[in-house]
Amino acid sequence: MLARVLSSSLIGIDPYLVEVEVNVEGHAFRYSTVGLPELAVRESKDRVISAIKNSGFRFPPKAYTINLAPADIKKEGSAFDLPIAIGILAALGIVIHEDLEDYVLMGELSLDGTLRGVKGALPSAVGVHEHEMKGLILPAQNAREAAVTGNIDVIPVNTLLEAIRFLNGEQLIEPVEVNANQLFSEAQSYPVDLADVRGQAHVKRALEVAAAGGHNVLMIGPPGSGKTMLAKRFPTILPQMTLDEALETTKIHSIAGMVKTEGLVATRPFRSPHHTISDAALVGGGRIPRPGEVSLAHHGVLFLDELPEFQKNVLEVLRQPLENTEVTISRASMSLTYPANFILLSAMNPCPCGYSSDPRHECTCSSVGIQKYMAKISGPLLDRIDLHIEVPAIPFEELSSKQDGESSYDVRERVQMAKDTQIKRFENEPHIHSNADMPPKMIRGLCKVDGDSASLLKSAISNLGLSARAYDRILKVSRTIADLSGRPNISAEHISEAIQYRTLDRQLWMA
Repeated sequence: MLARVLSSSLIGIDPYLVEVEVNVEGHAFRYSTVGLPELAVRESKDRVISAIKNSGFRFPPKAYTINLAPADIKKEGSAFDLPIAIGILAALGIVIHEDLEDYVLMGELSLDGTLRGVKGALPSAVGVHEHEMKGLILPAQNAREAAVTGNIDVIPVNTLLEAIRFLNGEQLIEPVEVNANQLFSEAQSYPVDLADVRGQAHVKRALEVAAAGGHNVLMIGPPGSGKTMLAKRFPTILPQMTLDEALETTKIHSIAGMVKTEGLVATRPFRSPHHTISDAALVGGGRIPRPGEVSLAHHGVLFLDELPEFQKNVLEVLRQPLENTEVTISRASMSLTYPANFILLSAMNPCPCGYSSDPRHECTCSSVGIQKYMAKISGPLLDRIDLHIEVPAIPFEELSSKQDGESSYDVRERVQMAKDTQIKRFENEPHIHSNADMPPKMIRGLCKVDGDSASLLKSAISNLGLSARAYDRILKVSRTIADLSGRPNISAEHISEAIQYRTLDRQLWMA
C-alpha cells in the first residue's frame, strides 16, 4: 500500500516542501530510504521502528520503501522522523486521516516515541503558509516559534501517539496561538544600560553616531578603559527592531537551533566570537553550509574584541558581508546565500603591550613592534570602518563619581529620530537602509557641503594626513551627525566632529 505525507526542509533560509512517499508490500523485511538522504535521515530507520513499537503498534515484516522528493536535493536532519513514521502507519492502515496532505509534519523521534525539538520551525511555518496549507504538526518545544507567523494552525504534539490520535480524530489538540506584537513588545528589554559606564562621554557620543547611521566602529584604548563594557551596551541604543526584522532574524537563529522558549528574537543580536574563531565559523560553512556569526548578527552587532589577534584570513572574509550585507557560501553540492546586515563593532589595544596611550603606564613596545601590530588590520578592512575612536583610561574622579550617566533609553530616543529621518530619505531605495549604506553617487547628492565645510575637509586631508578613502566616510558620518542635530544640511561643525573619528587615518598611526 502507498501513502504520501508532507514535510519541510530548507535551502539556506528558504523553505521547500518534501513529499515523503511510503510504499509497503510483501512479507519479507526490507527497509530502504531513497531521495538523497544524508546520514541523520538514513539513521532514522532505527528510531522510527523503535518509536512505532514502543507506542503500542505492530511493525510487521514487510518491504518498506521511503522516498523523499524532490530526489535531486539532499535531505538532512532528524525532522523527517515523524513524517516517515506517520507515512508508514498510514500505509499500514493505522493512520486513516482522509486529508493527510493538508498538514506538514516535522519532528525527531526518541526510541520511546516522544518528540524532540527540531531546527527551522519558523521558516518552515512560513513555507506552509505560502503553499496555502492548513497547518503544521511539530514538537511542542517548537510550537510557539512556528506560531509567531499567525497564519496557520500550529499543532503541538509531545509523542508519536498524540500525532496519530489527532490525525485519526481521536484527540482534539488546540492550535497554539501567539500574539506576535505583544510578544515582540514584551521581549524588547536589555539587562544592561549605557548609564552603567562612568565617564567616556566622547566615546558614548561616537557610539550614538554609529547607532544612528549604521556605521562600523573601531575602539582603540588601553586595557581597562571600558571598551568591552561599552560594546555590550551598544545594542541598547540601537533603534528598536521592527517586527519584520525580528522575524527575519529569528529565521536565521531557528536554522541554527538557537531560538529560545519565547519563540522570537526581539532584541538586536550581539555576537562576540573569540579571536581563535575560524573563517568558516565566522561567515558560515560546513558540508551543507550553515549560517556563521555574521549571519547570526543580522540586524544586530558583531563585536570583535582584540581585533589584531584574529587570524588575517579570518578578518579578510569579512569584506564581502560588510560590502554586500550578505554572505555566499559555495560548496561542491550547493551554493547558499545568508543575509548578514550587521554593524561591525571592534576593539583593540594601541600597541602589543596595550599602554602606549596610557600616561599612567610605561609602554614597552618598540616603534617597529607597534607598526607590525597595527599592520595586522589590512587597508581594505579598515576602509570599511567609518569611526575610529580613542578610548582613554578613565580618571579616578570619573570612575568614583556617583552621578549616573545618560540612560540607553534617552540616547535611543535621539537615535530613533535620526533613523526615522533616514527611513524617509531612502524610502524609494529598497537596498539602502541607513547613511552608512550610501554609494558614492548618492553621497554626492545627499552630502553637499558649503564653502567652510569644503575648506575644512581640504585642510584635514592635506594637514592631518587623512587618506583619500576617508573622504566619503567623513561625509557619511557628517550626514548622520546632522540628522542627530535635526539639521537638513551639513555644516562645518558636523564635518569637524566627523574628522575626529578618523584616528587611524592620521599620519601618526599610518607612519
